[in-house]
Amino acid sequence: MISAGEFRNGVTIEYEGDIYVILEFQHVKPGKGAAFVRTKIKNLVTGSVVEKTFRPTEKMGRAHIDRKEMQYLYNDGELFHFMDNETYEQTAVNAKDVGDSLKYVKENEMVKILSYNGNIFGIEPPLFVELEITETEPGFKGDTATGATKPATVETGAQINVPLFINQGDVVKVDTRTGEYLGRANG
Repeated sequence: MISAGEFRNGVTIEYEGDIYVILEFQHVKPGKGAAFVRTKIKNLVTGSVVEKTFRPTEKMGRAHIDRKEMQYLYNDGELFHFMDNETYEQTAVNAKDVGDSLKYVKENEMVKILSYNGNIFGIEPPLFVELEITETEPGFKGDTATGATKPATVETGAQINVPLFINQGDVVKVDTRTGEYLGRANG
C-alpha cells in the first residue's frame, strides 16, 4: 500500500479497479482546510489522462507492472505474435491491446510486453528505430529550404515527415513515441 503523501512521478497504483501511473503530483496546503495532493494520472490500459485530488493519508495498492523483453515475430491480421528469446515460448496479443504501439516496429525487433497480474495490456516499442523509406517524392538539387519537409512512407507502412533531401531507399532513424524523423541512420 502507498499513501497519496508518498506519490512520486512514475509510480504505478491501483485505483478504482484500474492501474494508473502518476505523471505529475503536487502537495497543496491551502490557508484554510486540509492539505491535499493534486495529481495527473494516466490509465495504463486505456491511455486516458485524468486529474484527481487525494487526501495525503488516502491509501491505495501499489501496482507491480511486469515488463518482459520479447521479439515481435509477425501479425496475422487479428493477433500479433511475440517470442520470449530465453524460453522460445510464443505469446499472441489482440490487435486492440497493441493499438498503434507497433506502428514503427519491424518484424524480429525486440519490444517490451507490459502485463499486470498476468494480463497483457500494452507494448513498449524501442525508443528509436531505423526504417527504410519505401515511398516519397524525389528530392531535387536546390531543395534546401530550412525546415521544409515532405511526407514519406516507411517499410512498416507508417507515414512520417522527412526533410526534402531524403529519397526512396534511404534508411532513417525515427522516434517511436512521436513518429518524428531524427536523421539518417548510420550505415
